[in-house]
Amino acid sequence: MKRPLNKLLLFIAFAFLVSCSNTKYLKKGELLYVGAKINLQRDSLSKKQANLLETNLKEQLMPKPNKSFLGLRPKLYFYNITSEPKKEKGFKYWLKYKVGEKPVLLSDVDIDFNRKIIENYSENLGYFNVSTSYDTVTKNKKTKVIYNVKPRQQYLIEKVTFQKDSTLINSEIQKIAAKSLLKVGAPFNLNVIKAERERIDSYLKENGFYYFHPDNIIVQADSTVNNHKVDLIVKLKESTPAMATKQFTIDKIVVIPDYNLRNLGRRSRVVSQTPIDSLTPYKGIYIIDREEKFKPQIYDRTLYFKKGDLYNRTDHNLSLNRLINLGTFKFVKNQFVISDSLNNKFDVYYMLTPNEFKSLRLETLGKTNSASYAGGEVNFNWRHRNFLKGAELFTASLYGAMDYQVGGRGNGNNIYRVGSKFSLAFPRIIAPFKFTSSSAFVPRTKIGLGYEYQSRTQLYTLHNFNASFGYLWKEDVKKEHELNVLEVTYVFPEKITDKYKEQMADNPSLARIVEKQLIFGPTYSYTFTNTMLPLKHTVYYKGQLDLSANLTGLISGANYEKGQQKEILGVAYSQYVKTEHDIRYYLKLNEKSQFAARFIAGYALPYGNSEYMPFSKQFFVGGSNSIRAFRARTLGPGSYDPRTQTSSFLMDQAGDIKLEFNAEYRANLFSFLNAALFVDAGNVWLMRDDPTKPGGKFSNEFLSEVAVGVGAGLRFDFSILVLRTDLSIPVRVPYYEKNDRWRFDHIEFGDRAWRKDNLILNIAIGYPF
Repeated sequence: MKRPLNKLLLFIAFAFLVSCSNTKYLKKGELLYVGAKINLQRDSLSKKQANLLETNLKEQLMPKPNKSFLGLRPKLYFYNITSEPKKEKGFKYWLKYKVGEKPVLLSDVDIDFNRKIIENYSENLGYFNVSTSYDTVTKNKKTKVIYNVKPRQQYLIEKVTFQKDSTLINSEIQKIAAKSLLKVGAPFNLNVIKAERERIDSYLKENGFYYFHPDNIIVQADSTVNNHKVDLIVKLKESTPAMATKQFTIDKIVVIPDYNLRNLGRRSRVVSQTPIDSLTPYKGIYIIDREEKFKPQIYDRTLYFKKGDLYNRTDHNLSLNRLINLGTFKFVKNQFVISDSLNNKFDVYYMLTPNEFKSLRLETLGKTNSASYAGGEVNFNWRHRNFLKGAELFTASLYGAMDYQVGGRGNGNNIYRVGSKFSLAFPRIIAPFKFTSSSAFVPRTKIGLGYEYQSRTQLYTLHNFNASFGYLWKEDVKKEHELNVLEVTYVFPEKITDKYKEQMADNPSLARIVEKQLIFGPTYSYTFTNTMLPLKHTVYYKGQLDLSANLTGLISGANYEKGQQKEILGVAYSQYVKTEHDIRYYLKLNEKSQFAARFIAGYALPYGNSEYMPFSKQFFVGGSNSIRAFRARTLGPGSYDPRTQTSSFLMDQAGDIKLEFNAEYRANLFSFLNAALFVDAGNVWLMRDDPTKPGGKFSNEFLSEVAVGVGAGLRFDFSILVLRTDLSIPVRVPYYEKNDRWRFDHIEFGDRAWRKDNLILNIAIGYPF
């Protein structure tokens, strides 16, 4: 009892110190402003109206007082106790101006200005003839301003009239009058009136009125018609320019694909001197490309305007976005020029500045992981953004990587990888059927080809060939689809050492790593995310489906269990269904903190021609982006104990079922330094019993086999990259006895041996999710 009492007395003493210290730094005559109160007379308002009005009015008042916590102002305290620094950097400057906060004084508050804000804001919500006054309450050099607000009854809309005349633009406005945001019986609200003007403007922009502006609409309010009622009249301003009332259609469409930005200041002259009359249009598009750098089909697929179309803002923006999305042009500009020979018609000019078509990049990477490997990687990448003159993107890369075993079981089990990747992406769907998209993102057809040679010294060497053909398209900025119509992987060993063969004799599952594998079939993934939007709650979801030889196995009658395993070119092909789902949730707590959570569920079913899943297609957990309290690929399956392994090297533990959950609290400490507290949980399991992995099969006791780890980390955000360090410990280990899997009672930070086995440090680039 004595210890909690001491803590309470210490907190009270600190609170008293902070509270008193802040005011002693004030100069003579200065008063600390501690906030405002709205004293609202509620006689004419409902409880809901009053609460909403009071909350909104308080948000309008300026300035805001110093931040407080439990009645204390620690940021102001740090400002006050820190002397003025001599230069704008260093610890003292950081403490005073980054951690600390300058005092907000009563002299900083313009009370009359705030009163006017209260009156104007109230009137904008239909509370006309508001009366206001104010009082100040001062105690111990702290002052609060109390605003007394007396609103009258809120005005409601009695009638909405759209003024009629015989003009073309008025007839267009009348078409959407019935869907007005201004509703009879609703409160008068200036924000709704502004939204109505924007609605009318958007509709007119979609119907040829290029020069129209929301300010051309006026909504007149007549409050004399009835008691607390108002009539609204929507009409065009008399001062509306004549051009704003004209409806434009598209005449000529001109593309200049090699536009030089140095001509930017002379754009009008460049446009006017463009010799389009001597050109032969391609599907109605005039193209000035003297060097023939681009195929004209590009513009037919990306430009949505056609000759004779009514101007609309959707096609205007869509065309620009798709030209940018090609990735071939560095700058995209357009101009609508009124035709000299035709009234109410535009000639549209697209001025495109290309990117450099070819680029070469050399990347080097140093890395380490929690599985006791350290090494590096070198990548040599070449890119061409207009490979076949149709904005195709061709990429070629050569790479080499080395991972040296620096600890753990065994010695010298190093890994060497050498490979190449080639891909070609066409900015269209190449298929026997017609594919149309109204998205701002250009759909793509992708062809990929790759090869990798992998050598694990003292164990084996593998050759891995892969190829793919498929499509990538986006519905909008939030939804993306990727369909590989065919994805082929062929793996075969070149050499298997006697040492590895000895281990295979004791552990037959090792043979599946080096056996020949032929995997072919379609894959599909769908991604939804709104994390790029400024929302408090955001989500990310990615679902994947991987099918191998499903039709082939069905047609050929493949059945491993009945001894009818089929082969192609002497290799038994893999037949399976695999799906994985990754769901993430982000909650913005405030400007400097966030809660993030992720759940992953994966399921793979080998059948027909396969008894087991291919090793490369199984699931793994552990490591810097997974369950961080366990080293990469060392956890599972199920309650299998990896310490029972007799092999002299660290085996990769894989499974057919995967469940994983991660949660993090992220907070910015200052500037580029962020911190996190996290918990990770999950495991992998097998679909079938494996005598060499007892406890590995998925069962109704799977929850008791979930591993849990907790930890903390620092993230150094250098803008160009985020360097992450996470330190974690296992608090639930599935391979211990069932009643002893929670490890809280076994935590011994003072024990060197315990720290070596249980403190896991992960160093990585970027956030784990």
